[in-house]
Amino acid sequence: MPAPLNRVDTTPELPSTADVVVIGGGIVGVFTAYYLTRRGLKVALVEKGLIGAEQSSRNWGWCRQQNRDARELPMSTKSLHLWERFATETGEDTGFRRCGLFYLSNSDQELSGWARWRDFARSVGVTTHMLSSAEATERGHATGTSWKGGVFSPTDGTADPASAAPAVARAILKLGGTVHQSCAARGLDIEGGRLSGVVTEHGTIRTKIAILAGGAWASSFCRQLGIRFPQASIRSSILSVSPGASSLPDALHTSAVSVTRRRDGGHTLAISGRARVDPTPQQFRFARQFLPMFARRWRSLAPGGLEGFRSGHESLARWRLDRPTPMERMRILDPAVDEATIALTHARALELLPDLKKTAISATWAGYIDSTPDGVPGIGEIATLPGFILAAGFSGHGFGIGPGAGHLIADIVTGDEPIVDPRPYHPDRFGGSAWGKVADF
Repeated sequence: MPAPLNRVDTTPELPSTADVVVIGGGIVGVFTAYYLTRRGLKVALVEKGLIGAEQSSRNWGWCRQQNRDARELPMSTKSLHLWERFATETGEDTGFRRCGLFYLSNSDQELSGWARWRDFARSVGVTTHMLSSAEATERGHATGTSWKGGVFSPTDGTADPASAAPAVARAILKLGGTVHQSCAARGLDIEGGRLSGVVTEHGTIRTKIAILAGGAWASSFCRQLGIRFPQASIRSSILSVSPGASSLPDALHTSAVSVTRRRDGGHTLAISGRARVDPTPQQFRFARQFLPMFARRWRSLAPGGLEGFRSGHESLARWRLDRPTPMERMRILDPAVDEATIALTHARALELLPDLKKTAISATWAGYIDSTPDGVPGIGEIATLPGFILAAGFSGHGFGIGPGAGHLIADIVTGDEPIVDPRPYHPDRFGGSAWGKVADF
């Protein structure tokens, strides 16, 4: 694995029963298991590979409210508080800090859009500061460039993708929950039309509630159950550079390139939205539903290759529960890096921030970002299968809103007052058109 990742212990024995089984050890899955375990439930977390090894460790690490879609903003705000509270509750370190996020632009259209979002954010109690040309140029002095304007969101921040999910998994173990790595969930047992167990490669866990937080694998898993969940993934490539550039902002976005300070003093570099679309059978299946998304994003997407077919996460195949599944053949999605994107990203970063010339590329990696047709996650119980709760399709936002999503799912399971209104996230909406509903992000 090229993306840095801390490791966590695995519980030796699979339990025969559990109150809840969480399928998937990414950031949403671990926070879901954490909040359920805190409420006294017996929780088993099963992960086909390693905790946090897919997109949860391959993202920028941004935890933001800035420019969030209105449907996600309440969850984003709650998540920032939960990121902070987690460290106090557990003593575990996710690397979270409210360093503020900084945006620069020379586009009048982009600045106008940010100003409109600022006005909306004020109406819901979120603070963000539009910067004048002089303020943006001064704050962005590391670029050595004059700017028309910018935005600074002081209460937003970053966490460490390499540390976050493993830290939450350790907290689950401390509370008495169990964590099972290299343990793929192959499917579900159903009795009388209701979920009765989760079938894993190492045995069956009897339970009445299962939460699917399977990231890019969620749709193909749902297909085994006769559940239609429209989902498509894009392949994003990013890189990190060594320490050495000391005068850069902690987290900076421009249309050319975005830069994030890492815990080791190095930086992560990426081009926002730029990705490859690797054709898969599942993408063809859901192509019509993704037309609105593609119409909005086509300028930043490019045709890909056969990585998606090789990975197997968007297969239309049916598999048996007594034999190895595609998830066991591909424990960790680790697609090929788009070298052209890496070269362009690095060149743009050196041009934008000359101090980066003191550094060298330390790692490159790619990951699959799973999306829904409207760019908002699907969270909620599936009406046709009581006890089965979907939590997937986070569309590149899952890391930042992971704590809020996990808390909301725990609320749904336990019947507590939901931390945010769950209705905008319910999967039932995928039965309708996404035209006019694609998230602005």
